[in-house]
Amino acid sequence: MQPQPPPLLPPSFLSKKSRILSALAVPAETYDDLSPKGSVDEGIRELIGEINALDACVTTSSCAGRVSVFLEGKKGKDVWDGEEGGSRETKAGVGGKGGGGRWLYVSHDPVDISHASDLATLLGMQRVDDAVVQGSSKDLRFIHFKFEPMILHILTASLQQAQTVLSAALQAGFRESGALNLISPSEQATPMVGIRSMGLALESLVGFEDDGREICMVPEWQLKTLLEISNERFVENTKRIERFRKLLGELGVMRGKEGEGWEDPQVRRERKRAEGLKRSQESKKAAVDEDNP
Repeated sequence: MQPQPPPLLPPSFLSKKSRILSALAVPAETYDDLSPKGSVDEGIRELIGEINALDACVTTSSCAGRVSVFLEGKKGKDVWDGEEGGSRETKAGVGGKGGGGRWLYVSHDPVDISHASDLATLLGMQRVDDAVVQGSSKDLRFIHFKFEPMILHILTASLQQAQTVLSAALQAGFRESGALNLISPSEQATPMVGIRSMGLALESLVGFEDDGREICMVPEWQLKTLLEISNERFVENTKRIERFRKLLGELGVMRGKEGEGWEDPQVRRERKRAEGLKRSQESKKAAVDEDNP
C-alpha cells in the first residue's frame, strides 16, 4: 500500500504565513527592546524560528515574558492593560495607555537589583514630599507594575495541528491556552492557538501621576519584593517555555532539517558552537592556502 501524501495546506494559510515571515525578516540588531510589540524577544527567538520552520505553523505575535511599569491613560471607554497589541489612540479606560499613557520601564529579562539603591528611579518614577492627592481616586491616573509570562499566538493549518500544539502548551504548564477559529464557514479551518499562563502573572499599583510627575506611592521594600517575585517567575517561565519546546518534539510537531527530532538545548548550543569553530578554522585554512599557493 502506497503511503498517503501529506495534505495540501490551505492557500489562505500559506498567504498569511508568507506575509508574516516577510515582516519578521529583520536583522536582530535593529530591534528596540523598549517597543512592547513589533519584534521577537531574544529569549524566544530560537523557538519562534523553529515553529515558523514548520510547514503548518506560523507565529503571529509573541512576548517571551516581561516586567513592565506603565502609566495608564486618561480614563474613558477603551481599555488597554499592557497586553500585546493593546495600544489606543483615543481615551483609554482603567489601565489604558491612550490619552497620554506611556511605558516607564520594560525588561524581558530578570532585573538585577543586587546593587540598586533607588528602585523607584530605576522603574521610571520619583519620590517627592509635596505630592498631594486631590479629589477622588477615580480621577487619578495610576502607575502599574506588571509581570507577564510568555504569550504566544500560533496560526495553524489544520485542526489536528492546532490540537497537537495546544496539547503541548497545556502539558507544559500554560494552562490558560486555547484555540480560536476552529470552524470556518467559507474555507478550510486555520485555527489560532493562544499560549498563555495567567497563574504566573503579577500586577500591583505602585504610583500615580501628579502635575506631570510619575510619583511612587509604595515603599522601597515593596518594590524590591515585587521585583524579587518577578525574577523568580522569570525562572519558572523559562522552564515552562523549554517544556513546551520539548513537548512539541515529543508529540511530533517540532522537526529540524531532514526530519530530525527535538534536540536538548544544551546539546544544541554545544553543537552549534562546535560547528561555528569548525567553519572558522576552515575559513582560516582557506585564507592561508590562498596566501601560500
